[in-house]
Amino acid sequence: MSAFGRPLHILSVSLMFLVSIFELKAQQAPKRELRAAWIASVENIDWPSEKGLPASQQKAEYIALLDTLKAAGMNAIIMQIRPTADTFYPSSYEPWSAYLTGRQGKAPEPYYNPLTFMIQEAKNRGMEFHGWFNPYRASNNKDFVPSAEHPLVQHPEWFVQYGGKWYYDPGIPEAQEFVLQSIIEVVKHYDMDAVHFDDYFYPYKIPNEVFPDSSSFAQFGQRFSDIEDWRRNNVDYFVEELSKRIKAEKPFMKFGISPFGVWRNKDKDPTGSDTQAGQTNYDDLYADVLKWLREGWLDYVTPQIYWYIGFELAEYKTLVKWWSENNYGRHVYIGQGIYRVGQKGWEDENEIVNQINYNRTFPEVQGSMFFSARTIAGNKENVNSQLERAYPTVALPPVMQWIDQSAPLSPENIRAEGNPEAGITLNWKANLEGDTSYFVIYRFEENEEIDISDPSNIIGIIQKDAYPLQLWKDNGIEKRSKYTYCITAVDRLHNESQASLPLEIITKGKRRNIKTP
Repeated sequence: MSAFGRPLHILSVSLMFLVSIFELKAQQAPKRELRAAWIASVENIDWPSEKGLPASQQKAEYIALLDTLKAAGMNAIIMQIRPTADTFYPSSYEPWSAYLTGRQGKAPEPYYNPLTFMIQEAKNRGMEFHGWFNPYRASNNKDFVPSAEHPLVQHPEWFVQYGGKWYYDPGIPEAQEFVLQSIIEVVKHYDMDAVHFDDYFYPYKIPNEVFPDSSSFAQFGQRFSDIEDWRRNNVDYFVEELSKRIKAEKPFMKFGISPFGVWRNKDKDPTGSDTQAGQTNYDDLYADVLKWLREGWLDYVTPQIYWYIGFELAEYKTLVKWWSENNYGRHVYIGQGIYRVGQKGWEDENEIVNQINYNRTFPEVQGSMFFSARTIAGNKENVNSQLERAYPTVALPPVMQWIDQSAPLSPENIRAEGNPEAGITLNWKANLEGDTSYFVIYRFEENEEIDISDPSNIIGIIQKDAYPLQLWKDNGIEKRSKYTYCITAVDRLHNESQASLPLEIITKGKRRNIKTP
């Protein structure tokens, strides 16, 4: 008998039932969930496959990569467009990237604007495009030779060398302003969905080597007695200022950061996580991520929890729970180290799907970002089978109510034409005055309840055409069946309208046409 006066076996059965319900809820794929992959360009990790490819091959590789990611369930990409103070777009501030054209400062041949192309191809597939910038890194190897147009040549006083690599000194106000302007240039001229940083602010510490900013501290850090507090203040200012400028330019554009997975260890700060990480955001990278969330400077945070479930020093579940409890009302997406499948500790063929299911037990965690795209493109260790199980249905990215929560008007005048053999073409009228970006088509079988909250009822997502009349074809119907269609309009921030009035159709023989008035 338990202390509560109930037989132990009954109590055990009740607990098992609750656990089963809990696990089932976690494993149901939600309608709203960010599913993104990082596409790294530095060292040609993901795209393009090598430096200096012809423009046509670059485009073909990118299109194939997006198609693969889309098929794997992704609804967003995080594209690295400024890897080492050089660019994948024409810039007034920094030169073309050598990772793109083979030589820094050289434009693509034949000429095209890769960023315009990349954004459009993502939008064509209904995928969010997050422009990934590295704010301070200026080189990634010791053999780096900058082009004549590189800021390192134009303003060498802004840079320091650490570990054989060059960095903008984050403590020099002129350097800060230059980098801010270089990013805002892109915000102004390109239709991205978000600005994204990863974990590189001040670089990871190197044993027995001090970051060489003592002279800039002496010149600009008079208000601070501690150089580490000054460094954190430098990064705070940069994040706050960039956030303000992004929102002033384009209020709808998101700003997100993917920090190292540990803010602080609990032994350094009682509010930190129960981890034993060798380096942390606050103490080593001078990135006070919790402050940025608390102050509302970020729209999302994606901690890089690149460890497996059960890892002693930085346990995956421990960190997911900690970040969910410290999100300050902003979205949390978990950065998952998908590239590690098959390595020590990652042998479990369900590791990634188990991580995703655990993420879903926290309402504050609203999706995942996977590092990196080539793991999915190459289907390493058959990892795509895990994604297929985790993502059996499509998902819309989650809504950020603090940016906007007003939905478009519902589509009108839905009609259908065709037959089971040729397919049924739906057409409807879009409100071109509204902020509609795309439409979601729902289909229900005979006697099935109309429920647009269930993603399994989604059979199509299409981008809005420039014309009032919108078209979509359903090739998956059967003869002698009854279907009901509803369509919703969705804006670029994924606010969804009410469902349209339902349209019922009954299919007859294969040659019998259907035409609604």
